[in-house]
Amino acid sequence: MTPSHDADAVHASACENCRTPLQGGFCHVCGQNAHSPLKSVGHAVEEVFESFWHLDGRIFRTLRTLLSPGKLANAYLAGHRAPFVAPLRLFVILSVLTFFVAKLTLHIGEVTLPEPPPTADGTTNLVAAPDQSGIDFSKQTTVEGVIKQRDETLKGLVSARAGVPSGLGFVRERIEDNIYATQRLARERITQLQPDHPALKQPDRYPQGQPLPALPESAAITIGGKPFDAETNPVRVSWLPEFANRWINKKLARGEENIPRLAKDPEHFFTLLIGSVPSALFVLVPVFALLLRLAYIETGRVYLEHLVVALYSHAYLCLCILVFCLVQALGNLIPPGNFWLKIPQWTAQLAVLGWMPVYLLWMQQRVYRQHFIVTLLKFSVLGTLYFFMLMTAIVFLVLTTWVNA
Repeated sequence: MTPSHDADAVHASACENCRTPLQGGFCHVCGQNAHSPLKSVGHAVEEVFESFWHLDGRIFRTLRTLLSPGKLANAYLAGHRAPFVAPLRLFVILSVLTFFVAKLTLHIGEVTLPEPPPTADGTTNLVAAPDQSGIDFSKQTTVEGVIKQRDETLKGLVSARAGVPSGLGFVRERIEDNIYATQRLARERITQLQPDHPALKQPDRYPQGQPLPALPESAAITIGGKPFDAETNPVRVSWLPEFANRWINKKLARGEENIPRLAKDPEHFFTLLIGSVPSALFVLVPVFALLLRLAYIETGRVYLEHLVVALYSHAYLCLCILVFCLVQALGNLIPPGNFWLKIPQWTAQLAVLGWMPVYLLWMQQRVYRQHFIVTLLKFSVLGTLYFFMLMTAIVFLVLTTWVNA
């Protein structure tokens, strides 16, 4: 017998890894596939996709079963594990997929500052056009009305400028543009209404091209009424060790530096925030399982059983968020201003959000099999606690993202 025939015989009868006699397509000792990817192109291609397809056809069966509240958790807890994807694996797959899709479909937009329009002589004027600034005097039919609106608008803009920290210089500049625009547009409207009105002979309160009144330097973070500085005016928490105070001040300094950047590019901040949400969920899932353990301690179920329920619950929530994002992506294809075409999108998204708590309540009822009133009471308490934990996690994520962006 030739070596090749010997190899075929060994492959056909015994596992190539541990030489255990084969009784099927997989070795019952080490689990290796009996098909060698080195002997067949088809098997080589199959091995490339094995991690997905051996999520295998099970992934579709699992998702279909997950749609029925509590059915998947009950089946898994009853020992029917082979037909389904394990809860932790399912949660990881859906959470990663969901927040990847969320990054692509959910946008809060970018803050963009419009370019100032050119003046009559072709130079660039630091004045925003009427449609860019939002300042409009066309509805005023009397000079007195124009003057009143001008003065009220200027008062609000000057007050807003004074309240902007010095670190947000680009915001101050935008406000200053609107101050100049308000005076110019008011003059244009007065000229239209009464070209010889005495108000046109009076100089502008804030002349174009001249600097506006200086403002005291203000910081986004203040300590004891003075601007925060990690070296000269740091935060001090008396009961913390020195290294902890240094770390806090370092992060605050980094956060203050990031304010202008994040204000100019909120999309970047939003992307970082979305990317950190899966990490928060990994923390919240075991905590939620602990809450279930305490709420249903009389059932005698061990913690890992509650963890299965928590994992499948969060997997379903990820699935709902995924659907929400996909509906949003479809809605983004609708041209702006088409209100009636947006109604189906909003209806679908509201339906998804409204169904989520109903599903979780129904699942809790089916898994723990207690009286509906008892289940509703426990669900309300758990839901409230979990909501506060979720809000705390979100605040923590926002702060962490801000100081590390």
